[in-house]
Amino acid sequence: MKNAKAIMGLAGLAILAGMTAAGWTLFQARAAVTPAPIRPAPSVVVSQPLQMRVVDTQEFAGRFQASAMVEIRARVPGYLDAINFEDGQLVEKGRVLFVIDQRTYQASLDMAKAQLKSAGAQADLAGQELERARQLAGTAAVSRSTLDQRLQQKAAADAAIETAQATLRRAELDLEFATIRAPIAGRVSNRRLDVGSLVSDSGTVLTTIVALDPIDFVFDMSERDFLRHERAMKAGAMPSMRDKGVAVQARPDGETGWSNDGVLSFVDNRLEPGAGTIRARATLANPGLAITPGQFGRVRMAASGDYPALLIPETAVLTDQASRIVLKLGADSTLQAATVGLGPSRPDGLRVVTSGLGPDDRIVVNGLLRARPGQKVAPQPGSITTQTAGLAE
Repeated sequence: MKNAKAIMGLAGLAILAGMTAAGWTLFQARAAVTPAPIRPAPSVVVSQPLQMRVVDTQEFAGRFQASAMVEIRARVPGYLDAINFEDGQLVEKGRVLFVIDQRTYQASLDMAKAQLKSAGAQADLAGQELERARQLAGTAAVSRSTLDQRLQQKAAADAAIETAQATLRRAELDLEFATIRAPIAGRVSNRRLDVGSLVSDSGTVLTTIVALDPIDFVFDMSERDFLRHERAMKAGAMPSMRDKGVAVQARPDGETGWSNDGVLSFVDNRLEPGAGTIRARATLANPGLAITPGQFGRVRMAASGDYPALLIPETAVLTDQASRIVLKLGADSTLQAATVGLGPSRPDGLRVVTSGLGPDDRIVVNGLLRARPGQKVAPQPGSITTQTAGLAE
């Protein structure tokens, strides 16, 4: 019985194998008769590089600073009588900020005025006595020594007037200093003392004011970037960075537009030996006072004179290990990988090509995901502009 079951199993396997072989043979016959479908060439958009004159730019990170900062201190002592601002308020130049009790200084001013009047009266009397002595000089009524005394009295009276005038000016200044005004326009900080506090003239800071428009931007430039600017200046392609003729633009962190225009206003006189950088400062407009001193940001400035260049979209550039390539259209609509040398990036999404492309070459700017080197394509004409720099897919 067991032998019969084994023979039947073997027979079943043989039949199954025969059916499989027959099916494979039939499939091969059909495949030989039915040709494989031909895929159409992928459609890509190609364009010649954009030719235009450009100026290389560089960006630097840094921090915004107030263009002026003043610590408000009292110049005369006394009790604080009034505070005429709100903490954090914008103030104009000359606005009264603090008032120190003026009664003592007003009394000193009145006393100085009285002393000046007294000195003037004494000078008038000395002048009259001197005139009489001169008229009687040489007679028995007035001796030479008496005339000398009258001359000395007149000189002393004149000196007393000058002393009284100086005392009066000092009293006027003390009274003026009792009213503390804003020396610059800007935003005032919080008050450090309250009304009724005793203010000394030993340097106590009452508050601070920072100027907001214009505002400064301080950043560090590398030695390589600094020398690049110096060489361009010596070649006559750019103005000197030290002559306040280099235009700059800045923006706070988190913003995309370059809304603050200004000029490079300061470059330090030496490089930092350890860091290999040089400190620079730009002075910029701050419309609406939107930027607060202390914010981080970026500044952009020209790094070369204008020159003719070939431009392609950043998105048309591919990476092949350490090389940068673009897909160039051959004569038979076959794509070729062209290794290119790249210059600086531009804010409009274009990239300067320094080598590897000619002005008449056509590269793929749209449809990169469907294209491969050595592949035939159906090219569609396109164009590169500063508004369509992000065409490539």
